[in-house]
Amino acid sequence: MTAAVVEAGASSSSRARALLAHTIFSGRTAAEAVAHNKLRAALTSLGILFGVASVIAMLAIGNGAEQEILQQMRLLGANNIVVTPIVEQTEGKVDKDDSKKQSKKFTPGLTYLDAQAIKSTIPDVSATSSEVVVNSVITREGHHRSGKIVGVDSSYFGVMNLRLAQGGRFSATHFASAGPVAIIGQGVKSRFFTTEEPIGHTIKVGNQHLTVIGVLEDRQVSAETAQRLGIRDANMDVYVPLPTMLLRYRNRAEVTQQEMEIAARAFNSTDSSETDDERAEKRNYNQLDKVIVQVDKSSAVTAVADVMRRMLQRRHNDITDFEISVPELLLQQEQHTKTIFNMVLGAIASISLVVGGIGIMNIMLASILERIKEIGVRRAVGATQKDIGAQFLSEAVMISLAGGIAGILVGGILSYSIERISKIHTIVSPMSVLVAFGVSVAVGLVFGIMPASKAAKQDPIVCLRYE
Repeated sequence: MTAAVVEAGASSSSRARALLAHTIFSGRTAAEAVAHNKLRAALTSLGILFGVASVIAMLAIGNGAEQEILQQMRLLGANNIVVTPIVEQTEGKVDKDDSKKQSKKFTPGLTYLDAQAIKSTIPDVSATSSEVVVNSVITREGHHRSGKIVGVDSSYFGVMNLRLAQGGRFSATHFASAGPVAIIGQGVKSRFFTTEEPIGHTIKVGNQHLTVIGVLEDRQVSAETAQRLGIRDANMDVYVPLPTMLLRYRNRAEVTQQEMEIAARAFNSTDSSETDDERAEKRNYNQLDKVIVQVDKSSAVTAVADVMRRMLQRRHNDITDFEISVPELLLQQEQHTKTIFNMVLGAIASISLVVGGIGIMNIMLASILERIKEIGVRRAVGATQKDIGAQFLSEAVMISLAGGIAGILVGGILSYSIERISKIHTIVSPMSVLVAFGVSVAVGLVFGIMPASKAAKQDPIVCLRYE
């Protein structure tokens, strides 16, 4: 029994060596035939080249879009709903009759009580985060620049996926006492703390001196992405506890004597140099600039957004002075648009590959008549039908493979050009190269089978007598 096993192993090994030798011989013969007609082979492979290049570009755009969507989801937070106030701005003259018809109802605007009500009332809400943004001036050791101070609550950094590089987050004591503490971005650190670590040192923001207790990780966001997603550059922000913002800086829900005097001066002033942002800031009566609501499950986001809209409508006396947006749905729509674009590219690539395959089949069928005597001589000296079929099939695969390799190079260049010119993020992954390589081999095999079969079935006597 042992001898039989050894004999079977030796037999399979010899068959494998014979198959390898046959493949090498067929490949060498096919390479000689292709090299004999370089121009024709090059023109034939152009269809495969453009098809594979389109596949590479399509997959690169798809991979880039997927990574961009995931990055945007990390920036906006998963399963988040954003509530922002609508600051009313009236331009031009108002008709007296219209003003009489429309009775102005009171609305408190977007307040911290709204955020607390959302958290306590709606069951699928895991966390809510409030945000107040005020333009200010950051000063330290004679250096100053404009910046934004952001009042946040305890869950803000977790909801917005902001991580700390140094120090720690705000404690319960900081919120209870409205402590003068701050967490700064990497941009603020690099500009105001060039020679020392910021933790434990003070920085002046507006009229308040704040002690730095933490530094955020560097967050690379392009200006275009930030504008499209409606987010700020966190690297240049100074974060303080929400009570600190409302007590030490500004609480729009309270009207102070100073604000009344500023409003009176602005009413009597004829200065037209005021910007739209400044006018909007003066008209903004909302205590909060944003409320971010985090939902437990993505399937409940739409339902929670609808319940929030109805609840806030009742709390604001049926006045729609707020806007609710679901970033996940917006990103899904963007991803759907990019998927359609990729499908169009895929259809173009498929057409190019089919046309290229038909070209290969056409050339291989024509070469049978050109090499009819070669087939007859090879059959006369002992070549079998399998040998002839393998030779022609190898030629088809070799032409297709040459076009595929060239297409991979052209596709990489095309992807790079698309990213540079159209500002569309592209990623050429090793998997896309393997897919393109496999597609080119498959096209050669599929469209080379019929010519190879026809060449193998030629009668050697007829081939030798062919003129």
